[in-house]
Amino acid sequence: MKTGNQMALLAGTICSLALFLSFQGPRAFSSSEVCCSTVSTDTREGRLAVFDSVWETIEDRYYDPTFRGIDWKAPGIAYRQAAADAKGGHELYQVLRRMLAALDDPHTRVYPPEQKFDWWKPRFVSAGLVVRQIEGVPTVVQVDPKSDPAGAGIRAGDQIESVDGVPAWEAVQKKLGSQELANASKAARFHAVATLLEGEAGGPVRIKWKRKDGQIKAGTFPRYWAQRELGFQISRKHNFLVIEIEGFTQGLVIELLRTLREKLRGARGVVLDLRRNGGGDADAMAEMAELFLGEGIDLGDFTDRAGTTLPLITHAKSAFHYAPNTKEWLPLVVLVSERTSSAAEILAAALQIQHRARVIGTPTCGCVLAIRSRYTLPDDGVLDVSEFDYRTAGGIRLEGRGVQPDAVILPQRRDLYAKQDRMLDVALDILNTSRRTF
Repeated sequence: MKTGNQMALLAGTICSLALFLSFQGPRAFSSSEVCCSTVSTDTREGRLAVFDSVWETIEDRYYDPTFRGIDWKAPGIAYRQAAADAKGGHELYQVLRRMLAALDDPHTRVYPPEQKFDWWKPRFVSAGLVVRQIEGVPTVVQVDPKSDPAGAGIRAGDQIESVDGVPAWEAVQKKLGSQELANASKAARFHAVATLLEGEAGGPVRIKWKRKDGQIKAGTFPRYWAQRELGFQISRKHNFLVIEIEGFTQGLVIELLRTLREKLRGARGVVLDLRRNGGGDADAMAEMAELFLGEGIDLGDFTDRAGTTLPLITHAKSAFHYAPNTKEWLPLVVLVSERTSSAAEILAAALQIQHRARVIGTPTCGCVLAIRSRYTLPDDGVLDVSEFDYRTAGGIRLEGRGVQPDAVILPQRRDLYAKQDRMLDVALDILNTSRRTF
């Protein structure tokens, strides 16, 4: 029988964005352990020290020794020269990101010291808008009601026509760099659209957008730092329980499970909404999986470049012992989207493979590589490197593929304007006509 390993899967705000593994055994190297002092990227020597640390760590640690089919060594020479010639840390990190973009891997990323990423309290630069591709067009899907764009009349459903004078799809192509738009991976394309309005905090962004009535409007808005905490919501719709959880942390899941103790009573079925879930702690995710699947269920394996395998299974003992076991008696529908990633993809795939739930929505991110450790760079920046691949219990590799829903429900602009959640409506219809578990 497989033995479990303690793991933590870290979530991001956009697409996965990282999956972190920790376990008993050989400890990963971190450059912070050998660097006697922090270097300055204002000097050529400091920039080269940071570049070399990034390049060599990926060379030594990346899960795929073929580097996803690209030539990793040759371009490093040109990028190293560009790093040496960069004017300060900002340009250096632009060079590093261009180099990493060739891997087409949303998990392997660098963060300068001032932008260190806290997975549990994501901090990011925003213009007050969330943009996604809807019906083939970059579209506003969420507006901060207190933001300048909201005051200017931008609404969810409006199309982005241009950013800083550049047509929207041309701006997306620039985000993709050397990757052709038509050939870009799902995750890369999603990330490029999602970050369309990104830039320096405090700097302006000029947006031209098309309203519902076809009118073209334009405005210039400030970018600013924003932060949010992962959370969950539980609601009841016609005696069905709707559970939305944005990530998996031990504290968050424990609180959720305690709340469910009372909420599950009398429920005829459950909708588990993972559409905005970017991952989280694997032990916490396994606790959720145990609730619906039972004890000791195989959730798949992680494998590093040396062939070391780390299994993931549901717990032998659940912290949810005080609530009804949902395995046999509650119909379950899972909602997913391109924002569903990491641990959330593992959970959705397991529920689907075990025929425990109907999965509906759009294909998930396909972002299920894993990080063993975060590496501190010589300037106190951070590097995340994908050190493990993942396959489901059925041997399916989710990276680049994602979870394919049993029923595809595509979002539409008219639903955004009407503030209608068509995917949730379909899920409730499925539960309403169901007399058995799936």
